[in-house]
Amino acid sequence: MITVQNLHKSYGKQLVLDNVSFSIPNGEIVGFLGNNGAGKSTTMKIITGYVEADKGKVEVCGIDIAKNPLEASRKIGYLPEHNPIYPEMFVKEYLRFVAKLYKLGKDTNARVDEIIEKMGLTQEYRKKIGMLSKGYRQRVGLAQALLPNPEVLILDEPTTGLDPNQIVEVRNLIKEIGKEKTVMLSTHIMQEVSAICKRVIIINKGRIVADDKESVIVSAGSGSGFAVVVEFNCPQETETLKQIKNIISVSPVSENTYLFESAGDAREEIFRYAVSNGYVILTMKQQERSMEEVFRALTN
Repeated sequence: MITVQNLHKSYGKQLVLDNVSFSIPNGEIVGFLGNNGAGKSTTMKIITGYVEADKGKVEVCGIDIAKNPLEASRKIGYLPEHNPIYPEMFVKEYLRFVAKLYKLGKDTNARVDEIIEKMGLTQEYRKKIGMLSKGYRQRVGLAQALLPNPEVLILDEPTTGLDPNQIVEVRNLIKEIGKEKTVMLSTHIMQEVSAICKRVIIINKGRIVADDKESVIVSAGSGSGFAVVVEFNCPQETETLKQIKNIISVSPVSENTYLFESAGDAREEIFRYAVSNGYVILTMKQQERSMEEVFRALTN
């Protein structure tokens, strides 16, 4: 579990985090979204103990990160944006090295072998890390984060630079990990949020601007507006369509197809217009805003 209360952080005169608060319960995968410079990485570094907050409090599994950093860090696995691996080391050699840093002692060999199998590195562990594809290097990064069997996993842009197949592989790994761990990941990829996250936190200019399920955030971000795409059996005059009750704007989409925007649900009024004028509506579909559109609206 992660609890963040009233975090403030500045670098010189630049305010990076302004009263940031949220909590993540056990066994939840949460997407942490924001533009570059919004405060994502700084928040994650504070949670993991790499950076100190100016004010505020962070607890990981009930342990205060500022008062007991070593004890709290034992509960955390961390994969920074820039994967901290040594390309000249062999995969198994590197993981043993990390295991020694975590002081796994007599459990080192068994744990390294277990994590190699779990991360799908069985065919690659004899290779030097520098010889691996970007996808496998990310697997090695996840493996080092998981070696101490942490209760909380912090992942900063885990799929950056990967090709589509590698992204799917890493996403599937994260979903499997999320069945047992609390996972917080930052990303710029909206499909990633839909694919693996139960909840979304959006930060903008150092402040939390949204924190809920994706469906709830999209619904709230759409406001009271209503959009519907209608295909008629023949062309229409947009100025005439704008005269329909409650319609705010009309835009041609393609031949005979128009996007209506209204203050509320105007489908009934559009249908009455078509019937009274002898037109046939071939299709009518409500258009919902995407997570990407809502994100842009919240962070612009």
